[in-house]
Amino acid sequence: MAISAFRGGGCGRLHFFLPTKVQLPAIATSVQSLKINRPSRLCVYARYSQAENVSSRIQTSVENLPKLLEDIVQTSLNTGPRGAVRLAQGIQAVIGVGGEWLSDVSRTVNANAGLPTQLQLGILSPLYLRKLFERMGATYIKLGQFIASAPTLFPPEYVQEFQNCFDQAPPVPFGEIEMILRQDLGRPLDTVYEYIDPVPIASASIAQVHGARLKGSQKDVVIKVLKPGIEDILVADLNFVYVVALMLEFVNPELSRTSLVGIIKDIRASMLEEVNFQKEAANIESFNRYLDNMGLTGEAKAPAVYRHCTTRRVLTMERLYGVPLTDLDSIRSLVRSPETSLITALNVWFGSLLACESFHADVHAGNLWLLQDGRIGFLDFGIVGRISPKIWAAMEVFLASIATEEYEAMASALIEMGATDKDVDSVAFSRDLEKIFSSIKDLDTEIIVATSRGGNTAAVSANLVFDERQMNALFLDVIRVSESYGLKFPREFALLMKQLLYFDRYTRLLAPELNMLQDQRIRIVSDRRISRQNRYQGRVQF
Repeated sequence: MAISAFRGGGCGRLHFFLPTKVQLPAIATSVQSLKINRPSRLCVYARYSQAENVSSRIQTSVENLPKLLEDIVQTSLNTGPRGAVRLAQGIQAVIGVGGEWLSDVSRTVNANAGLPTQLQLGILSPLYLRKLFERMGATYIKLGQFIASAPTLFPPEYVQEFQNCFDQAPPVPFGEIEMILRQDLGRPLDTVYEYIDPVPIASASIAQVHGARLKGSQKDVVIKVLKPGIEDILVADLNFVYVVALMLEFVNPELSRTSLVGIIKDIRASMLEEVNFQKEAANIESFNRYLDNMGLTGEAKAPAVYRHCTTRRVLTMERLYGVPLTDLDSIRSLVRSPETSLITALNVWFGSLLACESFHADVHAGNLWLLQDGRIGFLDFGIVGRISPKIWAAMEVFLASIATEEYEAMASALIEMGATDKDVDSVAFSRDLEKIFSSIKDLDTEIIVATSRGGNTAAVSANLVFDERQMNALFLDVIRVSESYGLKFPREFALLMKQLLYFDRYTRLLAPELNMLQDQRIRIVSDRRISRQNRYQGRVQF
């Protein structure tokens, strides 16, 4: 099966197959006919066990109470008065979204229609929760994007809805941006920059980007500036979410099995790292070292970082000029073979998975360009991932098995990657995976080609028509089936799969005949792939 197995058309549907539940035969013997010699002793034992269980829980809770209070107090001290402000804003947002919900309920009732599930769940439904997150601003928008990129941790309905969580925001007045630049750089701006464009290139929930020119060297740069007050808001919001998670685990110890507090701590660390531009600068420099060490500087490029005007809140980097990998018409004007450029992008990215300290984990079209000099440009290293050799070894086999339709190897590779506390029936698992991938073979990719004529020339441009929800549906189906066998995957798996879906879209546009998983020009896997694949296949017992 070619990589077209991943491809989603605008009108296709994915069919999801779960393992058939086994119906137990009716028990002929009535319970009343069973003879129990000492029922009273059994009843006493049962009551004693329940009491002992409750007593044990109470004792555990009492022992954990001082630690809970200590964590809450320390987190509250770290948050300070800003927490009260964010609480008031949160209440206002809840009232606003609650009003939308009541209005929608009223219209549905007046139409004498049954109340759909979205409305029954209130503001906790995926739709209204996403709207609430967007009203709450930067932290919750980022949290929504985390949910959208982590189907291994969150229910699929929420993952799909939060795909619509946009990271766009109105621009901050340039005067406030100037103030942050002066504060962080500690010297007059005209001694650092020859010119700063007051009109932003982009404005997201957390940062704003301006074009500029360096003093002296006259190099074109972009300045990424953290919006004023954002860090305080992030700390307050993430501390609040952390305290709620602590209290939920205390009230319901069963939640500790889901590692709720651990997940929130990981999210908090990841998001706070994303707003530390010193970290992003280090990520860029690490990627550039990888390109240099591997002799790839003639094929790809990341922007140079200018450390003398980079701080925790300000990132100054080289301005790259090019076009996104989805702009086919412009790409054809820059290079003779769009397919060759795509293969270069794939090889550079795949090579970074193990040869670089971290890999670019957000290769959407805005961050992956064809530069004017024909090289591939990697932009925006705010989101990166790190993968262990063990996970990548299993991932190699997983990718190879998609191309060759060897579902036994695919099942074994997923079992190798996942965490589980029970034995997995790899034979049944492989059959369910085969059903998923077989169900998407008939999906078509629609490419619209537009031709415009002017004089004696004709301009041809192409664009993809796809349903992003459908593109993610394949991955979600794999996750659902895996979870039905008790498997939980690390977040790296979700990050890798999301990037592969991005690359698949580029393949459909730039090289529709290319098989990304089988083409010998693409160095996806190591020379040890075959031996690994044979080893995994050997684990499947028939």
